[in-house]
Amino acid sequence: MEFFHVKRDIPFMSYGKLTTAISLATFVLAVFFLVAKGLNFGIEFTGGTVMELRYQKAANLSEIRHQVDALKYGEAQVQSMGTTTDVMLRLPNIKDKNSAQLSNEVLTALQKSRSDVELRKVEFIGPSVGDELFTHGLTALILVCLGIISYLAMRFEWRFAVSAVIANMHDVVIILGCFALFQWEFNLTVLAGILAVLGYSVNESVVVFDRIRENFRQPALRGKSVPAVIDNAITATISRTIITHGSTECMVLSMLLFGGAALHGFAMALTIGIVFGIYSSVLVASPLLLMFGITRDNMIKPVKVKEEAVV
Repeated sequence: MEFFHVKRDIPFMSYGKLTTAISLATFVLAVFFLVAKGLNFGIEFTGGTVMELRYQKAANLSEIRHQVDALKYGEAQVQSMGTTTDVMLRLPNIKDKNSAQLSNEVLTALQKSRSDVELRKVEFIGPSVGDELFTHGLTALILVCLGIISYLAMRFEWRFAVSAVIANMHDVVIILGCFALFQWEFNLTVLAGILAVLGYSVNESVVVFDRIRENFRQPALRGKSVPAVIDNAITATISRTIITHGSTECMVLSMLLFGGAALHGFAMALTIGIVFGIYSSVLVASPLLLMFGITRDNMIKPVKVKEEAVV
């Protein structure tokens, strides 16, 4: 299925040095913001108090969030627990106050406007639990990268594997840099979004790489240079890229605009990741193949012909 068919190949590789320089600049800026500002970790990583509330009638999450913010406990999370009457409230750690004191003060403030609120459960998340979650999340990220390297190295060649991983790490660092720059909260849902971006971005890289490998075996492209073969592969898949990423981005933007606070971090990570995933798969991973010295001989292994004995 194609929206349009490009008759002439677009010379993407002629801009390879420019796009690589832009990618390097954005990568350095993202690392700078990560070092200078750091990530604004959520309660899952820093620890805090989790309250489960139940209302007799439908709860107004915006009103609850406003009342909790008025207590000035820091950034609190208010989200629905599957029904309109059940609410989960997450509070950061407060010095000189334990979870019992925090829950009583919050419940008293909420009961001033709604007397039908009931406290169902209170849990305290210690800093050690947050450190464990952070370690597990980092481990998951490393395992995903190792899995991508192994898969691409087996399916293609080491140059493709390294190029794809560098491009994917480029996406991850830029997402983290955006969260550090604007100090958006980094929680488990954002981490899940980053892991989803890794899989989504590598899928696009696989499609482009597979077409590049096929082009090297096409007799019609045998006389063309390596950059021309790569340009042909990207141009041939550009319609598919626009359809796939465009429809996905529309869905993610709807989550970002209408999903509420609970899905905001996840949708924001996906929104940034999809945009830069397209860019990295086309304009980062492919130029890296040229830098790593990919040639026609690397892609097409010579076929060994058995010599017959002459009698």
